[in-house]
Amino acid sequence: MNMVSKGTEAALKRLQEIFPDMDILSLSGNYCTDKKSAALNWIEGRGKSVIAEAIVPGRVVKDVLKTSIPDLVELHIAKNLVGSAMAGSIGGFNAHSANIVTAIFIATGQASFFSSYLILAMR
Repeated sequence: MNMVSKGTEAALKRLQEIFPDMDILSLSGNYCTDKKSAALNWIEGRGKSVIAEAIVPGRVVKDVLKTSIPDLVELHIAKNLVGSAMAGSIGGFNAHSANIVTAIFIATGQASFFSSYLILAMR
């Protein structure tokens, strides 16, 4: 949205050079909810979305992430469900999935990611 705003401003300045009597008006009902916690963003989403799944074998969770699947499940319940409910989280009870994927890629030496949901499974 910032780039759209900057582009619109540049275009309007150019138009005003050609049409100096032109009035510029900005109208907003704050419905855009850009960068705001709003139900609209949770329901409709913003921008593009990518969903990816990965199966992480239990041995990788143990050897690389230095934890266990039961401990991850317990953490999920305590943090994402109970903690988010206690904090009055807007938009659901979840972790920031990009942070989770980033942490896993850092731990496993990966350089980049596209992100979204992670499914942990024992193999």
